[in-house]
Amino acid sequence: MSVSEMAPSGGEVAESLHEPAAEGTGPDPDRLRRVLLVWDAPNLDMGLGAILGGRPTAAYRPRFDALGRWLLARTTELSAGEKQRVEPEATVFTNIAPGTADVVRPWVEALRNVGYAVFAKPKIDEDSDVDSDMLGHIAQRTRGAGLAGIIVASADGQAFREPLEQLAADGIPVQVLGFREHASWAVTSDTLEFVDLEDIPGVFREPLPRVSLDSLPDEGAWLQPFRPLSALLTSRPAQGVA
Repeated sequence: MSVSEMAPSGGEVAESLHEPAAEGTGPDPDRLRRVLLVWDAPNLDMGLGAILGGRPTAAYRPRFDALGRWLLARTTELSAGEKQRVEPEATVFTNIAPGTADVVRPWVEALRNVGYAVFAKPKIDEDSDVDSDMLGHIAQRTRGAGLAGIIVASADGQAFREPLEQLAADGIPVQVLGFREHASWAVTSDTLEFVDLEDIPGVFREPLPRVSLDSLPDEGAWLQPFRPLSALLTSRPAQGVA
C-alpha cells in the first residue's frame, strides 16, 4: 500500500479533530495551549522555485529567524485574555532525497538552532510526501488543551482546506502562509486568513521577482514550469491537462 493510500482524507482528518481525548492523556498534561506553525517545505520550495524560475539564491531563501519573531508576536496577540499558558510551537516538515543528507544537514541543524522542530522523511518515490504526517500532527495537537491558534505554511488546498476550515468553524484562529499566486483557495476563503510570506517583515532579504497574470508587463513575462516535463514519466496516471 502506498503512502498516499494510507494517508487520511481531508474529511477523515476533520473528523479526527473532534475525537475526544481520553481523560488524563494527550500531549498537553499541563494544560498548555499552543499556537502551532506547520511549514510544508516541499510545497513551498516548489512555489518559490516557480516564482524565481530556478533554485533560490541566499537573497531569496526564507529567513526562519524573522518568521520565528513573527510567530512570537502572533502568540503574544493570541494569548491576551487566555487563562491557560500559551506557547508557540513550530515544525518544518521536509523530504530528504537519496544522497542529499549531507547537503540538507546544515539547513536542518540551523532550523533546530533557531527553535524549530524538524520532521524529515526519506523521499523514496512520488508517494513519499509528508501531507499525512502534517495532518496527523495537527490532529494530535488539537486534542488535550487544544490550540490557541494554528498557522499552516502551504499552498496545498487539497490536503489542508477542509481540516483548516473545520478548525476555523470551531473557533480556532487559522492562518495560511504562502504565496498568493499559488493559494487562491486560502486567499478567497471566507473563514481562513491568508498571509503572504513576503508581507512578513524580514522573511526575504530582497523583493521577490513576482509576476501575476493580473498585472503583466506590456512586453509580457515568462512563467516558469512548476516541475520538469520528465516528471510525467513517474507521475500517477490521469493527471493530464485538458
